[in-house]
Amino acid sequence: MKSPRRGFTLLEVLVATVIMAVAVSGLLSAISASLNNASRLTDYDRAALLAKRKLDELLLDTRLPKYTPIEGVWSPAGAEGVEGGWRAMATVFESLPQAGPGSMALERIELEVWWTSGGRRRSFALEGFRRGVIRPGEQALMGGARRE
Repeated sequence: MKSPRRGFTLLEVLVATVIMAVAVSGLLSAISASLNNASRLTDYDRAALLAKRKLDELLLDTRLPKYTPIEGVWSPAGAEGVEGGWRAMATVFESLPQAGPGSMALERIELEVWWTSGGRRRSFALEGFRRGVIRPGEQALMGGARRE
């Protein structure tokens, strides 16, 4: 009388190992993609916070020159590890017809923020509006401003 066989054959072990290897590699690939996405979003969130802070500064700066691009670079230490910079320009968005120096106007501040992430330059734009006063010499530059 033969005793019943116990254990697995070599073929069964190999098939089980291949199935486990495919499952584990798929799982590791999904985890890697999730970590890359989280890192990318973290950089984007940091840049968005810096952009909001810079736009607030520009909106409060009444001495900001109109129709003149200004730009700057953030130091990685002061920018929460983000390597990048910004470019902004203030323009008169809307004013009354025949508005002259001392007249009220709606000003638009356009801000472009850029940063480096994963060896690529990324950017986005923000804009804000504020009430301002037309200064002497700015009236000639207002050719493109919309008026009522």
